[in-house]
Amino acid sequence: MSTILHIDSSARPDTSGASRHGSHTRRLTARFVARWRAARPEDEIRYRDVGQSPPSPVTGPWIQAAFTKPHLREPWMRQVLAESDALVDELLAADIVVAGVPMYNFNVPAQFKAYIDNIVRVGRTFGFDRSRPGEPYWPLLAGHGKKLVILTSRGDHGYGSGGRLEAMNHVEPSIRTAFGYIGITDVESVAIEYDEFADERLRASIARAELDVDALVDRLLAARPSGTRQSNSSPGNASIEVRM
Repeated sequence: MSTILHIDSSARPDTSGASRHGSHTRRLTARFVARWRAARPEDEIRYRDVGQSPPSPVTGPWIQAAFTKPHLREPWMRQVLAESDALVDELLAADIVVAGVPMYNFNVPAQFKAYIDNIVRVGRTFGFDRSRPGEPYWPLLAGHGKKLVILTSRGDHGYGSGGRLEAMNHVEPSIRTAFGYIGITDVESVAIEYDEFADERLRASIARAELDVDALVDRLLAARPSGTRQSNSSPGNASIEVRM
């Protein structure tokens, strides 16, 4: 069995195709999950909509609590980190993270950035010890077989590798950087472009993206035979000692 964490971050609540102003990324994540569920109904799928219910942004008290050693945290610190802990626990339990992340002004939506800020956690997803020889930071989720799938959409076109606007695309690169920092480096992505043109080019881009999603699901299913569970040992709720 595998556990999939399905995340949507679009501000648009509906899916394109079903609604005139619906979200393309919600359309792609729903397609991914539906195809997976049809093939592997026994697998667990957890859903989080950060587009409609954004995580709280990081604050000064949050930072103070996160960088306080767990055994020294006061009750208010545990309370302020409770939402972040729940998000981290979901991530730790997942074998595959399927994230629908549209491009907003060349980067990820603020809602998804808040999600990233909550799951990149010292002592939970990355380690830090300033007395450690060499690099004082290290990923805690490396080697646990986790996969990230980024399903995105863009108003213009040419944001992909070698495209005319590649240098202005800070969606996939920023997500890869954040997740790679905590040890999730196995990443796939599919994109829809031409949304603002709303013509045949958009329709063709949607059709290509849907075929790419189908092919990706099939590849992942083949790599994860039914009846077996990927090794997903992880730090779980354990915390390392943070030296500051």
